[in-house]
Amino acid sequence: MIRAMSRAALALLFVATTAVAKVSPQEAARLLPAGDLTPQGAEKAGNAAGTIPAWTGGLTTSPPCYKGIGTRVCDPFPDDKPLFEIGAANVDKYKANLSDGQIAMLKKYPNSYKMRVYPTRRTLSVPDFVNKATYENATRSELAEGGDAVVNAVTGTPFAIPKTGHEPIWNHKLRYRGVGAARWNAQAAVTTTGDFNLVKLKEDVKFHYGDKGIKPEDLKNVAIYFLQVVTEPPRLAGTITLVHETMDQVKEPRRAWQYNPGQRRLRRAPNVGYDNPGTGSDGLRTNDQFDGLNGALDRYNWKMVGKKEIYVPYNSYQLHSDKYKYKDILKVGHMRQDIPRYELHRVWVVDSEVKPTTTHIYKRRVFYIDEDSWTIVLVDCYDRRDQLWRWQELHSVEAYDQQIMSAVAESIYDLQSGRYIVLSMNNEEPETVQRNFDVEYFNPANVSKQTTK
Repeated sequence: MIRAMSRAALALLFVATTAVAKVSPQEAARLLPAGDLTPQGAEKAGNAAGTIPAWTGGLTTSPPCYKGIGTRVCDPFPDDKPLFEIGAANVDKYKANLSDGQIAMLKKYPNSYKMRVYPTRRTLSVPDFVNKATYENATRSELAEGGDAVVNAVTGTPFAIPKTGHEPIWNHKLRYRGVGAARWNAQAAVTTTGDFNLVKLKEDVKFHYGDKGIKPEDLKNVAIYFLQVVTEPPRLAGTITLVHETMDQVKEPRRAWQYNPGQRRLRRAPNVGYDNPGTGSDGLRTNDQFDGLNGALDRYNWKMVGKKEIYVPYNSYQLHSDKYKYKDILKVGHMRQDIPRYELHRVWVVDSEVKPTTTHIYKRRVFYIDEDSWTIVLVDCYDRRDQLWRWQELHSVEAYDQQIMSAVAESIYDLQSGRYIVLSMNNEEPETVQRNFDVEYFNPANVSKQTTK
């Protein structure tokens, strides 16, 4: 009897820590060519109004303006013209297709903040091996630790047919972004007068989870390796952040280290995460706001709201153009709004609220996640009084030469102070290049050796 009770207790423990997320083979078949979903889980069909077209394979060829690998991706739709413009005068007409943050921005800056809406282009395309992995993940990927971990998933989208609030968030965190990249990240904190301090960061990343042919057990619980070095301004230059992003952050929290030139030592840094201030951000963003959301999910309850049609930043090739300097883009109150491109897309909406047993500076956040790419495109952030405090948007492009959706600017607006920050720009820097780093490159011992040279 005691042994039977022990087995029952273990079974209950397993149920408590593992939430089944995999779907049946019959449902997974929806991802196959004959199914109604794209290989990544979006609806293939357009909407009834004809304002969202059907997905026909995405953008898979380079336009004539593109000069080759390593050069800047250029706009494949140079002849597209805005269909209309949303401003303070007509915001009520379109509010059903806007987030609370967008509405607040339109009303806060009635004379300058506009949204130019273009034809919707469903450009997302990923390599075939990623689509194959997504199909395989559909019937084997599982949530664990109450949704704070993913098991049995690799390379492709883990939950292409999501059922719970955790799953679209994990899809964003593990979305395919190539095998790795070396990029410049220019970050600007903009004051209420339009002045800004520029911080330049050199970032190397290995998307270990996305490696072709890798098996779940080969990950050794690490999905992403990340190395960031501050190069400007002089007061921050030489600061290094190293992160090993784990798949199960309950079993093993994010591994993080920081190097301060004054201390001349790489140290463990458990504060790199959650709502601690981001590097050089002047307090305008938290660590976990980078890339829309990153890190552990355990401080929030996650609720799936469903799908909506929202005007979101998309195909932001002009915003990525090197014809614009940072001073051309960064203006009083917000970015110069005749450059960004907005389109109507279907997005998954996930509502999150801080658990009563813990804390975060944002009591509640609402995430809008593009159904095609699983990229977080908008976030409404609320304070402890349930007042809208900050609003995020991520501008991305389909890098057609690599078949990845890549962020080209991330903005976070503080609606209460009138300040804002933009990061992930490289208009005045070299273009991001794909690079397959060896795991050993991100070994703390190896990074420590580099700091002493």
